Amino acid sequence: MPATASNAIVVDGLNCAPVTREQIQRTLAGGVNAINLTSVNPWDDFSASMSDLSRTLKVIAGSKDIAMIARTVGDIQTAKKENKLAFVLGTQGSTLVEKDLELLRMMQLAGFRIMQPTYMERNDLGSGVLGKPGDDGLTPLGHKWVALMNELNMLIDLSHVGYKTAADVLKASKQPVIFSHANARALCDSLRNIPDELMTAAAKTGGTVGATLWPPMLRHDQRPTIEDWADQIVYMINLVGADHVAFGSDLSEGRYRDDDHWQQSFGPKGMYPEVTAVLGPWFKFETRITEGYESMANTTRLPEALQRRQIKSDAIDKVMGGNLLRVYREVWGE
Repeated sequence: MPATASNAIVVDGLNCAPVTREQIQRTLAGGVNAINLTSVNPWDDFSASMSDLSRTLKVIAGSKDIAMIARTVGDIQTAKKENKLAFVLGTQGSTLVEKDLELLRMMQLAGFRIMQPTYMERNDLGSGVLGKPGDDGLTPLGHKWVALMNELNMLIDLSHVGYKTAADVLKASKQPVIFSHANARALCDSLRNIPDELMTAAAKTGGTVGATLWPPMLRHDQRPTIEDWADQIVYMINLVGADHVAFGSDLSEGRYRDDDHWQQSFGPKGMYPEVTAVLGPWFKFETRITEGYESMANTTRLPEALQRRQIKSDAIDKVMGGNLLRVYREVWGE
């Protein structure tokens, strides 16, 4: 018996792999119908971000037989019917608009549907999880950002946001809020994971928490497997209910040329050693990805893992995409 219904739509709540035709094909091979694409670098300004975006859009346009931009839930449903991958444009930070929030209007018109206020560090809106000297919450400009995001029907994501700033956003938003890729800190003590109270608060807004497969957020003592990811899903379902749990791969498939390239970015010696250097000696270039999920083509293994945990098929369908589709519809208004 298949782990997901044939008509179920699978949505990767956060994907950061470089966009190529080959990557699109791998993603489709894994049964994924839509991804929230990290469309620009979270630390880039508006000009650099738009240059990067233009190159990505060129690749998608050149693969229109298998890919499309999704601005509505209807677009995602169309992609499913036509065996195409739907790209939802998103960002993991708001550096590109923090000096002029009205640029959000242009981004919404360009097709952006999901944004985070901060990435790892502090900015003019609030603090990221590694913000220094500390997280003192959402700033007055940050409150204006939340209000404008709500006005524009753009979905707020808090995955990299500091705990106090995130709590402030959850209180301020009049629409559902998500953590697209953030695991339970109760199971894995990573600075990038979140406490139970933030997961519960997101669920109370009508939003979701998306369990991710990035190793530093799954397990530190040894290389994690898909079963460790399934542990996160089971924990979240027990905490907030099956209607508020999703998945976000955060898989950077095809991004790194070699060990040096990886080390300079998200390896143990990279940009955020507070998150990556705390792992055991097993965390090397060759074993940097969760075992069993080395490619988006392996996504069919995820619902199978949930099925082994005796999770019901309708709940699996919700986790693998149904819950995010509901949130998208509620926020986007379509």
